[in-house]
Amino acid sequence: MKKTLWSALAVSTLFALFGCNNRSETQVLQPTQNEELKPMQQSWRGVLPCADCEGIETSLFLQKDGTWVMNQRYQGAKEPSSFATYGTWARTAEKLVLTDTSGEKTYFRAKGEGMEMLDREGNPIESQLNYTLAPVKAALPATPMPMRGMYFYMADAAIFTDCSTGKKVSVANNAQLERDYAVARGNDSKPVLLTVDGHFTLEPNPDSGELVKTLVADKDAKFAAGKDCNSK
Repeated sequence: MKKTLWSALAVSTLFALFGCNNRSETQVLQPTQNEELKPMQQSWRGVLPCADCEGIETSLFLQKDGTWVMNQRYQGAKEPSSFATYGTWARTAEKLVLTDTSGEKTYFRAKGEGMEMLDREGNPIESQLNYTLAPVKAALPATPMPMRGMYFYMADAAIFTDCSTGKKVSVANNAQLERDYAVARGNDSKPVLLTVDGHFTLEPNPDSGELVKTLVADKDAKFAAGKDCNSK
């Protein structure tokens, strides 16, 4: 039940974002008198306008690996009222460009310590309504998201390579998933295509203790033997 506010998407480390040369947009915009892009919080939250609900509580996270996660809760709407999406980010001279797994883009720009959502063309929205997310400290959302990627398990460790972003993430321990993978791969020790509803979290690396991005498989996990990300 994705309502029409074309999605206020998710975020985590603008310092990494605006310090990297991730320029996938073909046109680099010239600087204007808008707020300068600068180091910010890793996550933002706010209530954005909604045409047929009380408001859309939106949490946005940017991550150092060039990905983002967004959670939206439609206030006053029937359940399920929360949805999450993810994808990759890029930047122009003054805008943050979020591209989701279906290729749809959403634009933001720095506004003080906050993040202001722009229109579909990346221009400011002329409105008295609030389109700004404020910085917060928050954990990644646990709302399941449909994912598709290559799953590989070896030596008590599982890796998921996302088909959309191309990023590799660790997979949280899941005995059923490991058993299903063993059946799907047969005698071949190779990755198998996995579709699953899951979410990302941060878990400590068993060796270094450093928090690393990890996929948690929530439901509807299905392996497709003999297929890969290019398969229909």
